Amino acid sequence: MNKAYVIIPTLLMLVFFGYWWNFNSEYQAKQEAKKEVARLEKIAELEQEALNRKRAIEDALANQEVRRAERAEREAKRQADREQRQADIEARRQADREKQKLARQLSRLKDDVYDEKAKLEKLEEKMRILIAEEAFVLEYVTIARKNENDVTKVIQRITAADAARAKAVAAAAAEKKS
Repeated sequence: MNKAYVIIPTLLMLVFFGYWWNFNSEYQAKQEAKKEVARLEKIAELEQEALNRKRAIEDALANQEVRRAERAEREAKRQADREQRQADIEARRQADREKQKLARQLSRLKDDVYDEKAKLEKLEEKMRILIAEEAFVLEYVTIARKNENDVTKVIQRITAADAARAKAVAAAAAEKKS
């Protein structure tokens, strides 16, 4: 039995050592294979990350270009709106100036019309006065001609009466002398 205590553990040890050797050689290969797979996975992962990073950069650049174009478009629209607003303000100011100019012109024309109406009324009044004076002068001339005729007749009668009186005085003087 003493030998059994040495032989059985030795045999078991040899079996264990064989199993361990087999396991160790396969384990080492498995570990190497695992390391290789992990290394390949890490490389693939790094490549994928680099590819994703490259895509992300390209997407970011494309988005940046899109945002830049949108910003430029918004700025152009904002500038166009500003210019349109400025043009509208200027047009409104111009319309106000034109309105004020026309209002002043209208006021001036109304004043001119009022002045011209006043002048016309004065001229019409003067014309009425002149027509009345003309009528008066014509009537006066008519009366003066009539008076002149009457005065001529009176002068003729006076002259005839003076001549008759002178004849009568001469006849009376001739009668007195005779």
